[in-house]
Amino acid sequence: MNPDTPNLEALAVVLEQPERLSLQRLALTPPGDADVVVDMEWSGISTGTERLLWSGRMPDFPGMGYPLVPGYESVGRVSFAGSASGLEVGQRVFVPGARCYGEVRGLFGGAASRVVAPAARLMPVDEALGDQGVLLALAATAYHAIAGPVSPHVELIVGHGVLGRLLARIAALGEGSRPVVWETNPARVGGAEGYGYDVMTPDEDPRRDYRAICDMSGDPRILDSLVARLARGGEIVLGGFYSEPVSFTFPPAFMREARFRIAAEFLPADLESVRTLLDSGRLSLDGLITHRLPATEADSAYRTAFGDPTCLKMILDWRSLS
Repeated sequence: MNPDTPNLEALAVVLEQPERLSLQRLALTPPGDADVVVDMEWSGISTGTERLLWSGRMPDFPGMGYPLVPGYESVGRVSFAGSASGLEVGQRVFVPGARCYGEVRGLFGGAASRVVAPAARLMPVDEALGDQGVLLALAATAYHAIAGPVSPHVELIVGHGVLGRLLARIAALGEGSRPVVWETNPARVGGAEGYGYDVMTPDEDPRRDYRAICDMSGDPRILDSLVARLARGGEIVLGGFYSEPVSFTFPPAFMREARFRIAAEFLPADLESVRTLLDSGRLSLDGLITHRLPATEADSAYRTAFGDPTCLKMILDWRSLS
């Protein structure tokens, strides 16, 4: 492609309404001087927020509505770079989503064969990462939840999906005892070998004195059981996305002087910190991507991602469609 004439069409996953998606060819917004065009290689399917979008249970949220293009875990190559973008054609970049589809909403907009996005939102990634680069969003989310300057060392993590595993791997790098992970699904108990943390069911765990618990379940009814495990003055981090009101019984929380903190989406600084951990070899993304399908099989891929408990992370391969 002539770098002066970017291709401004893309095949994109479009959620037309809950539980109905298709691949559609969409026109893209022309890039400005600070924008780039990225030909996508891979995109991940989020089993948190994207599951809520797909099922129609997503609470009212900026940009919400159908039809929409989902996806915020994407990696591709720059095929056109605006004069003020600071990026170069051929660079591989992580793309945390895009809003470039005209009347079709981009929430989060990364599940497409090509996107137009501000260069300032993108991050160049190491060639060696390959398709594991799609995991940068989850790794940065984990880092944001438990590795901030005011965060205590997390001792209990609820959930051993991809995000829970990344939380545990990052927590295991810090000072303090190795974290415990709760998981009730037998298909997800394995996979902690060599990372310095233990996986068990809540019934197998006798502790009642955790100082820091991070919940990634998204279960709005879980707080009472977590409060019962807190030490006095302990903290519960709400790191999932909760589609219903979250509540707890006051007296037990009062007796423990429980503290609650909400971890929102990652920031650019979290991505930089994760990249540093990866570049140094301290953090590994191995063993987290379990399923891969061509983007032409997107409908099947989304159903597998949301319905198969053995699927930790599904990624779509766009390389034949760019």
